[in-house]
Amino acid sequence: MTSRQLPLMIPARPVYDETSFLAAASNEAARTWLGRTEVWPDRRLALWGGADRGKTHLLRIWVGRIGADVLSGPSLSGFPEVASRFGVAVDDADRADQAALLHLLNTARDLDRPVLLAARQPPAHWATTLLDLGSRLRAMTAVEVEAPEDELLRQLLLHWLAERRLVADETLHDRLLLRLPRSPDVLRAAVARLDHDALASRKRKVTPAMVRDALAAGGEDETVTAPIAR
Repeated sequence: MTSRQLPLMIPARPVYDETSFLAAASNEAARTWLGRTEVWPDRRLALWGGADRGKTHLLRIWVGRIGADVLSGPSLSGFPEVASRFGVAVDDADRADQAALLHLLNTARDLDRPVLLAARQPPAHWATTLLDLGSRLRAMTAVEVEAPEDELLRQLLLHWLAERRLVADETLHDRLLLRLPRSPDVLRAAVARLDHDALASRKRKVTPAMVRDALAAGGEDETVTAPIAR
């Protein structure tokens, strides 16, 4: 007798190119600033905003566009170098070692190279114990990647379903958008749950039962009654 193996919930590999980025009014300010590196005050800029708003995607687009280095904040330590003459970007910069981040900012300043940071909160709100780092972060220009509007949420949902090759009727799209909290990270988690259930059923067609499970797991918002804008 053999037992049925449960499918693993494997996240889809993200693609960080300009053609796959979903432009909208909520990220317009960030896109504008990233296209004008030469006017950043003190050659520094920070992107901030909630989960799954596209900060990492925008950071990677900037890196690819100008040839800068990209570093991970949690991995930053010691005395990091700014190897590229075009600058450096640090994702999850609020999770970096403070001394290492201060050294990086000072090195980039001395070399006159741009620095792009990304995090969930503006740098002025980060908890810091180094006075010099705190003053540099408070002086940094910070641009919010704002919460997505309804149409962008719809596009994100369709994009994530397509990434996982899931097929769903439009009525099921609407049900997810209407009943889940209007947050990209919640929608992404719901799509991952749908993918898990689709793998278990060996089908790529999303069923109403799968959607019910995703809504239950995602914290269905019973207060939502108005239709989402198209």
